[in-house]
Amino acid sequence: MDYNLDQGGPTLNPDAADTAVDHKAPYVDNGTERKDPARYYARDYMAKEWERLWSRVWTIAGVASDIPEVGDFFTYDLLHESFIIVRTGPGPADVKGWYNVCGHRGNRLVQAEVGHVEDRFTCGFHSWQWKIDGALAHVTDAESFRPEVLDCAPDLVPVKTAVVAGVVFVNMDDDARPVEDFLGPVVEHMTSFQVEKMNVVRHVRSEWAANWKTGVDAFYETYHLHAVHPQTQPIMGDINCQYDCYPNGMSRMIVPIGQPSPHFPDQTSINEGLQYMLGSVGLDAASFKGTPADVRPALAAAKRRISDKFGLGWDNLSDVQLTDSFATGIFPNVQFGMHPEGAFLMKFMPHPDDPQRFWYDTITLVRHVDDPHFRVPDWMGLPEGTDCSGRERPDIEHKGIGEPPELGLVLDQDSELLPVVQKGLRSKAFKGPLWCEQEQRLRHFHNELDRYIEGEK
Repeated sequence: MDYNLDQGGPTLNPDAADTAVDHKAPYVDNGTERKDPARYYARDYMAKEWERLWSRVWTIAGVASDIPEVGDFFTYDLLHESFIIVRTGPGPADVKGWYNVCGHRGNRLVQAEVGHVEDRFTCGFHSWQWKIDGALAHVTDAESFRPEVLDCAPDLVPVKTAVVAGVVFVNMDDDARPVEDFLGPVVEHMTSFQVEKMNVVRHVRSEWAANWKTGVDAFYETYHLHAVHPQTQPIMGDINCQYDCYPNGMSRMIVPIGQPSPHFPDQTSINEGLQYMLGSVGLDAASFKGTPADVRPALAAAKRRISDKFGLGWDNLSDVQLTDSFATGIFPNVQFGMHPEGAFLMKFMPHPDDPQRFWYDTITLVRHVDDPHFRVPDWMGLPEGTDCSGRERPDIEHKGIGEPPELGLVLDQDSELLPVVQKGLRSKAFKGPLWCEQEQRLRHFHNELDRYIEGEK
């Protein structure tokens, strides 16, 4: 394999304009330093993360399509904090975030993960109430309080909230810069795929016996696919990924879909995986006359016809965007796999007490088309019978430690692997990771993390 180290690997669309979404970013040299593995298990490092990272950075709470009506809400937990995200009006900016805590005795004000209220939240401890705009509305038996005590009765405390391309972000730092400045080019990546037109059709929250960064590391590269996920080799050009690193720890990899991996022994015939991909866009694989190199262009052309037929507006997307997986890293803890048909929003949520556990919170979104002839691609891995209409938000499926997340073979394989990796990270013999350029996103992520931990940001 001839890997271009000076440019950080392949470029999938050499003709892309500098302003194009699939344009390859200039290579970022993140050095060769070996990171101390204690960051994956030490409690003092976990405490620094809370103080210097989580309490100051924008994180993804959820998606605005979950709260279409006034009074719709969902809760978002980040370590020991909890927030209520609620729609307070009909406009796109009418999404507010409040700390999910009762100002009377500290009870969690809202227990439900997703729900609706007419105009106020009621505490289950003593029935105090707050309006959805945060104003205190009712104090039970107010006459039994001394006036100077009631003078301290608070409204709900706001958390800085913003919506970008239908994705809801929060930040506990009141002085945080605008989220658009933080995200940089990622804003255009999300808007180009029309994420705001997608709805949640499945949401699985599984607990894994590993550090949240162990999870990020595993999902930020395709170097492991040939060993851990050999079933991907007929259709994924893993070594041919385009890697892009951006300011503020943002990154992405564009994974070619519809071509065999260079590791795959058969590079000449239309293998079963490629036949499956052709069939997914309505092409007859049996009559396909091309070579494996012709499959991706055929997939792109077929998707353009699908867009025209159903009015999906994919004209602005390049062939690369139509066929490949745009796995975008939103610092610090998200991998957002974007496709025209839908997206996979994967959050690696830290455990509040144990640095060797995290929640893999994965949300599957699809672009609904109200036409019986349109179908969501099978490769999105949705269980048979999944309601993809977007009319009803599905309940969150909870999976415990050691329980397969049932998100498909690939993710179940990851759930088995990561606890084993976590154990190895604690070995006295392990002195820190040795990352190659196929793992450049990991080094970029950890260097940005260091800037927060060491006080540079």
